[in-house]
Amino acid sequence: MGSEMCIRDRYNAEERRDYMATIKEIAELAKVSPATVSRVLNQDETLTVTAEVRNQILKIAHELNYIPPKMRHAQNKTHVTIGVADWHLVRGDRHDIRLASLDHIAAAMPQKADVSFLRIACREDADVDGILAFGSFSEEEINFLRKQSDAILFVNSDQKDYEFDRIIMDYEQGLKDMVHYLLDVKEYRSIGYIGGIYEKDGVRIGTHRLMGLTEILAQRGCYKEHYFCVGEISRESGYRLTRELLETDDVPEVLVLGNDEVAEGALEAVKELKYRIPKDVAVVIYRDIETLQTKYPTYTSLRMLPDIVWSTAIKLLLERIIDKRVDSMKVYLPTKLELGDSA
Repeated sequence: MGSEMCIRDRYNAEERRDYMATIKEIAELAKVSPATVSRVLNQDETLTVTAEVRNQILKIAHELNYIPPKMRHAQNKTHVTIGVADWHLVRGDRHDIRLASLDHIAAAMPQKADVSFLRIACREDADVDGILAFGSFSEEEINFLRKQSDAILFVNSDQKDYEFDRIIMDYEQGLKDMVHYLLDVKEYRSIGYIGGIYEKDGVRIGTHRLMGLTEILAQRGCYKEHYFCVGEISRESGYRLTRELLETDDVPEVLVLGNDEVAEGALEAVKELKYRIPKDVAVVIYRDIETLQTKYPTYTSLRMLPDIVWSTAIKLLLERIIDKRVDSMKVYLPTKLELGDSA
């Protein structure tokens, strides 16, 4: 309540009435208190709230076109369109990717611009002000991106120069945190993996998480090859591989699922075979760009690209686009283990 009162006191009576009405509406839909909504929307880092609740509040606020009071009367508001080049992170045959998670994060950030996102196709010109690019790109692809905008931020790029801003993800630490939690804190004795690999036109997706987990478990003396089942990155493959593993006489205590799409099929098989989670088998889900709206938001997960990646990327790009910052920056950010009720 104290934080909410401090925020309200900044505005006159008329603004407070509008502010409370909006906050109350979001709170009712999210089934939380107005104070919780207020603190989430004002990025109160001292607030202890689950990622599911926080993301639900941000999503509802975005859908209701919520604008923080301090931004309602902003002058000379600029609209910025950020292109997303995810060719080396998302399968080329996926055309139904949603960017709503990026939009609602942008809407909740205190900034001097309205931000929207647009997925851009390889070698197809796009009208964008800046670009958020995932993975490594060839020189030809980088030249194409340069033609679209001179404000480019790379996530997990192997570029060695200082021309562009970069965010580097510490995937290894996230994996170590996950294995430590499962083996040392929860004291599980065996870990299996259900995942997939996509490879086309020189792009390989799914190998880093597979090899990283394999190496860490091998160092701990806990790697068992027959617990690692790899096929395609699809719901059907996840279902088939999980069913085959669970129908054997040797089932690991924990299943790590390669991404949300694989997880959908895998968890269908778990349910069909009447395994109880986590009593019979514990589950951890990898989440990367979160191309699907997860059906299991309360499950333990390893988020490869947590919200701090998006918010940091937006801030850095706006500094380039609006403030005309010239010097480049490199930022290291960790993946995040989010504990839930499945492990």
